[in-house]
Amino acid sequence: MSEALARSIAAPGYRAPTLWRRLGRSWQVRIGAAVVAALGLVVLVTPAVAPYDPAQPNVQDRFQGPSRAHPLGTDDLGRDLLSRILYGSRISLAIGVIAVGIAFTGGVAFGLFAGFYPRLDNLIMRSMDVLLAFPGLLLAIAILGALGPSLTNAMIAVGIASIPSFVRITRSAVLAVRSQEYVEASRALGVRDAHILVRHVLPNISPAVIVTTTLSMANAILAASVLSFLGLGAQPPTPEWGAMVFVAKNYLGFAPHIALFPILAIFVTVLGFNFLGDGLRDALDPRLSRL
Repeated sequence: MSEALARSIAAPGYRAPTLWRRLGRSWQVRIGAAVVAALGLVVLVTPAVAPYDPAQPNVQDRFQGPSRAHPLGTDDLGRDLLSRILYGSRISLAIGVIAVGIAFTGGVAFGLFAGFYPRLDNLIMRSMDVLLAFPGLLLAIAILGALGPSLTNAMIAVGIASIPSFVRITRSAVLAVRSQEYVEASRALGVRDAHILVRHVLPNISPAVIVTTTLSMANAILAASVLSFLGLGAQPPTPEWGAMVFVAKNYLGFAPHIALFPILAIFVTVLGFNFLGDGLRDALDPRLSRL
């Protein structure tokens, strides 16, 4: 999401009814929302519908292909893949929520200060430039190198690596809102800055932040899966999708289904969040579609 889009979203005259019409016409929003809703439903019903314990090995059933007893087959220890993927959805969604929550909290706070207080702008943005000098995944790996490999540390690392994007988008939206007459009027009346930020600035920049949050969910889930695949995130026997692919890579020659189904789960989830984020971005940008 560009800074120009953040400014256009925060511009005055943006109409909610128009937004809902655009959302209703967007096939990306419909598909993305359906995938995300399905993922949320799976997370809720997993304990009730998972046919087996995801961590219980059964060496007699190792490397079985899809069957009635095991719809997606079994892995190298005879564990049911369907159960592991279902429980893995809960872990992946938790990773996305926690990592993006960290990025959202830090990024929006720094972005608000940078955009609203010119004296802090240069300091905050130059600090973000230092972080942006490193690719996000490389920065996350560096943070994990300091904290140690674990699922919790992977969430923290991905969250910290995602902060700069939130700062830049929030700052750009705040700059567009800060110069509006109602903000200047509030300042002239002696209204406290905290009240102006909460009452006037945050509601007007929320569309830009929502789009960034949605797209960041996909990036966080994918980054955490990559870190687990590299052995830096979730550790076996945790049924996390990236960690499952890490184990399955040793058996691709004769049991490719062990890797195929976790990869498909990652693909569909990331695609769903990306569709939803792209659809929201298109709907929120007045220049991308006619009223």
